[in-house]
Amino acid sequence: MKIVDVVCAPGRTGFYFDDQKAIKAGAKSNGAAYVGTPVTPGFTSIRQAGESISVLIVLEDGQVAWGDCAAVQYSGAGGRDPLFLAKDFIPVIDKYIKPTLIGKEAANFRQLAKDMEAITVDGQRLHTAIRYGVSQALLDAVAKAQHKMMCEVVAEEYGLTVSETPIPIFTQSGDNRYENADKMIMKGAAILPHALINNVETKLGKNGEILKEYVGWLRDRIIELRADEDYEPIMHIDVYGTIGQAFGDDNFTKMADYIGELEQVAKPFKLRIEGPMDAGEREKQMLCLKGLREEIDKRGINVELVADEWCNTLEDVIYFTDNKAGHMAQIKTPDLGGINNTIEAVIYCKEHGMGAYQGGTCNETNRSAEVCVQAAMATKPEQILAKPGMGVDEGFMIVYNEMSRIIALRKAQNK
Repeated sequence: MKIVDVVCAPGRTGFYFDDQKAIKAGAKSNGAAYVGTPVTPGFTSIRQAGESISVLIVLEDGQVAWGDCAAVQYSGAGGRDPLFLAKDFIPVIDKYIKPTLIGKEAANFRQLAKDMEAITVDGQRLHTAIRYGVSQALLDAVAKAQHKMMCEVVAEEYGLTVSETPIPIFTQSGDNRYENADKMIMKGAAILPHALINNVETKLGKNGEILKEYVGWLRDRIIELRADEDYEPIMHIDVYGTIGQAFGDDNFTKMADYIGELEQVAKPFKLRIEGPMDAGEREKQMLCLKGLREEIDKRGINVELVADEWCNTLEDVIYFTDNKAGHMAQIKTPDLGGINNTIEAVIYCKEHGMGAYQGGTCNETNRSAEVCVQAAMATKPEQILAKPGMGVDEGFMIVYNEMSRIIALRKAQNK
């Protein structure tokens, strides 16, 4: 089944681009916006509308396969590619990708993705968002050509089996961490609430007291609202390096003291802490996470540390995994480029004793979320992010329903 055309359509995402450096430096919110001057190159305001590009691959029988190019909320931060604007990158797709795909057979996803990832412009790889969206469309094209689901193509090409049960869903609250937590509990989310703890003064507390109080509230709220006592969600809180800011990025003793206190407050629920520090560059971040994990494990503190900042690419995930820098890696799907890299990252983590969290960003689209679910049902990570958006209900619905459809269809086919 040949590819006969590639069409691009500009789109919106489920959230916004945020200048993380400006926010960490203390930019104040004004309603849904932020006040102040952006500091990350490319931003015209601290918060601006998220953009995407739908890449539509037309097959010779008239079927249309598609994927969405999207970049993370905090573009340009933590070693990531710069701001992704549709007007800047549709011409790149038209000039460098479209001519290479037209006429090719939609026969083997891994090979098509590998060829696409090898394309360079002026010696540089294509923006991660482009590789992300085009690879989704390629996976869908191969699936349509073979009359299979995307998860079945992934399973066949990578020697895997499609999950017969749902992957645990992790929901994110944004700043509305109280009301949105209620939604998560009522929906029965397996992992919650993310909580967006990205400022020491207003969200963590100079001695961690604000977050500690929130964890206690969340513990009590789960117990109060849960439908039955068997519901025991994992608390997963992203602190955006603020614990390191408050106690010292390499002060493992003080950070472990504090994390141990959080563990006690969270009981009887299990706790994960994402991004305890942001050391400013990859090597130091790896060493700090490795050192803190060793301190946590030595003390027998039952809290899992999740790598995020500076663990962006497939190569980064492998590097952090090999060095046991954390207990789990967030595989932030847009940052890895092609969805093939996400697939390989999950497989590598699982084979080498690292927890695999197939994440992403609130700043994606319904389509990228659906394709991520298809990949996850074949690779079986420990958890998958509900996305896009910060409203809980919408992202949870998209991810949950896509998994449910896959399971129902495969059961029907195997009767």
